[in-house]
Amino acid sequence: MKNYDNIYFMGIGGIGMSALARYFMHEGKAVAGYDRTPTPLTAALEEEGATVCYEDGVENIPAAFRDNATTMVVFTPAVPSDHPQMEFFRQNGFLMEKRSQMLGHLSEGKYVMAVAGTHGKTTTSTLIAWLNAATDMGGNAFLGGISKNFNGNMVLGEGNRLAVEADEFDRSFLRLKPDVAVITAVAADHLDIYGTFEAVVEAFGQFAALIKQGGHLIIKQGVDIPLPAAGINIWRYSYDEPCDFYAKNVTLCEGGYYNYDVVTPSGVIEGCRLGIPGWVNIENSVAAVASMWCAARSRGEVLDEQKLRRGLEQYSGVKRRFEFYINTPRQVYMDDYAHHPEELEATITSVRKMFPNREITAVFQPHLYTRTRDLYREFAAALSLADKVVLVPIYPAREEPIEGITSEIIAECVTVPCPICERERLAEYLSAEQTDVVVTFGAGNIDAYCQAIADALSHKA
Repeated sequence: MKNYDNIYFMGIGGIGMSALARYFMHEGKAVAGYDRTPTPLTAALEEEGATVCYEDGVENIPAAFRDNATTMVVFTPAVPSDHPQMEFFRQNGFLMEKRSQMLGHLSEGKYVMAVAGTHGKTTTSTLIAWLNAATDMGGNAFLGGISKNFNGNMVLGEGNRLAVEADEFDRSFLRLKPDVAVITAVAADHLDIYGTFEAVVEAFGQFAALIKQGGHLIIKQGVDIPLPAAGINIWRYSYDEPCDFYAKNVTLCEGGYYNYDVVTPSGVIEGCRLGIPGWVNIENSVAAVASMWCAARSRGEVLDEQKLRRGLEQYSGVKRRFEFYINTPRQVYMDDYAHHPEELEATITSVRKMFPNREITAVFQPHLYTRTRDLYREFAAALSLADKVVLVPIYPAREEPIEGITSEIIAECVTVPCPICERERLAEYLSAEQTDVVVTFGAGNIDAYCQAIADALSHKA
């Protein structure tokens, strides 16, 4: 691929796109891009030297980025193909590549540790990146969330390991050729792209088939996809169900933290404690440890168990994944990115185990009209595991409204009290209610109000 001086990003504020933008700025490239609205991510990029525009018109593209001889374009499918800037680049012969294509280029020559799955992949891939650093194995990472340990969504380090979140949206993960791949879950999601659950399953089978010969597939116990017939090592992992990798002697500690041992095919790594709470994160940590074990095995390296244990304990998690704002015996408030029924079920179940005999209020902002249309009954069933639910109107993201598809169709199926509240009124509403454990959920913009909610609930703590 030609070496371009300028890189223009269509959708620069996306979590994956912003990581690529940071990478190219680090490499000395001039970076600019478009996004629909300002966010903390775009503000950070501008502080770091990128030029970001928020208007559609071609005239907003900086002059230096309008020359196809010096500029290439990286785009996300979330940006409509008829966007004026997209049409300008296409009609004027610019090299245009999807984010996934660019990630595939950057992974060439690396030892790729990829994590795929309809949920759990961000926490698991971020933990793998942190364990690579904590065990002195180093390497780079492109992450799907803001790592609290690295204070960002990109890691630049020594060594040729590359930890990466392999996103199934728009079949993006089929651009990667992993050495080690984790599949955390396969559920009916992105049906606007795939059409059917069977097509989702087939795509994950295609991803598994891309693993390099002699490589490793680490797949959650119970996940059923077409598996490669030969040429790779296949391992199963679980929370505590005996298989190749699992946790045992799991003990709940104060604040929802856990002590546990990790069973591997070569023995038991005893005395582990994860630096973030929640049993579902113990399961993610088992997958991350399995990745480290497989990488060491295939590369002839020794896995330093003492450094591994220390890395697990020092892991700080990801912004918007089990992120606590308040954690006291009188009031708990946490925020989580969960936006699929299985994610909601796993998180609410985990919170229930962490805080037994306490009342849980789940606040949920649905993400996408199509996802709500396809899964509203499943959303209602998962949310009904809480004691009370508060719904916020649907966040549309890239979609236009669909007639009859609103948060009300979820509310009608929820079996516990379920009022609907405008996002802007959440802090006021929750402050006036009797609350104990409050969790906000969603992949939209509900997080913009997390601090206001925390401030409103803090007097109860």
